[in-house]
Amino acid sequence: MSQDTYLIDAFLEMLSAERGAAGNTLAAYGRDLADFSQFLKKQGIAIEQANTDRIEAYLSRLAQQGLSAATTARRLSALRQFYRFLYSEAIRPDDPTQTIAAPKHRRPLPHSLSEADVGLLLATAQQDTDSPKGARTACLMELLYATGLRVSELVGLPLSALAGERDMLLVTGKGGRERLVPLSPAACAALDNYLRFRPDFQTAKGTAFLFPSRARSGHLTRHRFAQILSELAIQAGLPHRKISPHTLRHAFATHLLSRGADLRAVQQMLGHADISTTEIYTHILDARMQQLVQTHHPLARLNKPGHDS
Repeated sequence: MSQDTYLIDAFLEMLSAERGAAGNTLAAYGRDLADFSQFLKKQGIAIEQANTDRIEAYLSRLAQQGLSAATTARRLSALRQFYRFLYSEAIRPDDPTQTIAAPKHRRPLPHSLSEADVGLLLATAQQDTDSPKGARTACLMELLYATGLRVSELVGLPLSALAGERDMLLVTGKGGRERLVPLSPAACAALDNYLRFRPDFQTAKGTAFLFPSRARSGHLTRHRFAQILSELAIQAGLPHRKISPHTLRHAFATHLLSRGADLRAVQQMLGHADISTTEIYTHILDARMQQLVQTHHPLARLNKPGHDS
């Protein structure tokens, strides 16, 4: 095993053991660092000896190869964390990535739903809460919009996720990280109503799940929930092809921030390990900041048409 491989493996082990990084994340970081190692190898340089100039040359080569700014930024993120690890372990005396600026890019936002559209979806779901399937649909919708869970987290919720007085959910997200997510009164009511009908869906495999089903997994599948949501959108008269479980997760974050929620709080509720992932929503904060200035700043009032100067 080469020294480069040894250091990369040690870094990945740290990410797994100390930060609970998911398998896909570890594999991506491993590929990125191995590619950088090969770049350096052709120049006769060990990965622990690379300086800022070498790293910038590597990033320039990625851009010349036509890689997107997002991909280059991800590679740089892997390098930053790797060299911070080497510095923290006293393997090298500095962090050569410290002064390197990330390429400017903005991740595309998924299609969003207005508060009125979400309200229409929820109202439509509430039209049939006296039947088992209708109660389950209403519960799924209220929980998703109240919590912003990933669809895999929602459909796979264990029954044990119900915490306290059923006003909180204990969610296990990516990398096995746990978080507590509060429930709205509407979500609590929909949950209580659904639990009356839950035995109708009970199977031998699904005893441990909040939403049991006959699927091989023992719980409602992501595909089936996507179908339920699509059918509900059609019933509500909304463009069903533009509505998905992830659209509602995005609406949850968008609507919270537009009403003044803190970005860090939204990060925790979404289960993002890194605030940079949540920062795709900063355009909402920017717009709110502009509105605050235009509404409350004394000079903004002076500049309004019809105001005497």
